[in-house]
Amino acid sequence: NGQDVMSSIAAMPIPTIAAINGFALGGGLEVALACDLRVASKTAKLGLPEVGLGLIPGFGGTQRLPRLIGEGRALDLILTARNVTATEALELGLVNRVSDNALETAMELATQIIKNGPVAVGMAKEAVRRGLGMTLDQGLEIEADLFGMVSTTKDMKEGAAAFLEKRAPDFKGE
Repeated sequence: NGQDVMSSIAAMPIPTIAAINGFALGGGLEVALACDLRVASKTAKLGLPEVGLGLIPGFGGTQRLPRLIGEGRALDLILTARNVTATEALELGLVNRVSDNALETAMELATQIIKNGPVAVGMAKEAVRRGLGMTLDQGLEIEADLFGMVSTTKDMKEGAAAFLEKRAPDFKGE
């Protein structure tokens, strides 16, 4: 059931952002890993301590972490059960940003994303996610298909018009 919940988060058609303030250990980190982006406060600690308890991460940690930061780095964190600081998490690529106020920064990031075409944002997310499990050529084919689809939207026409008219676009999600 835990994997189903995490997969539901990862499969959302809209971007998801985890704001990590304090500890994100075990299942808490696995929730963050299911999100598209992660923002940590400067005092955050992250880790997958399960092997220290005689377990393994069971909600996707052994699969999502290596895809995010690479096999060697993921194995280092998983097999040692060590926690990392927000700064090290940023260096590893585990979080996207570190700030004094994770929630505020996550909201600022969401505000930046929301200004963009919602259909394009969703399709870009889909292209990245689907393409990761394929060869480059297969991924490029998915990208081309989704590019063709998004090119027919009203949002694309609005974005082009706004650019030419030197104004902010008014996207409708169509």
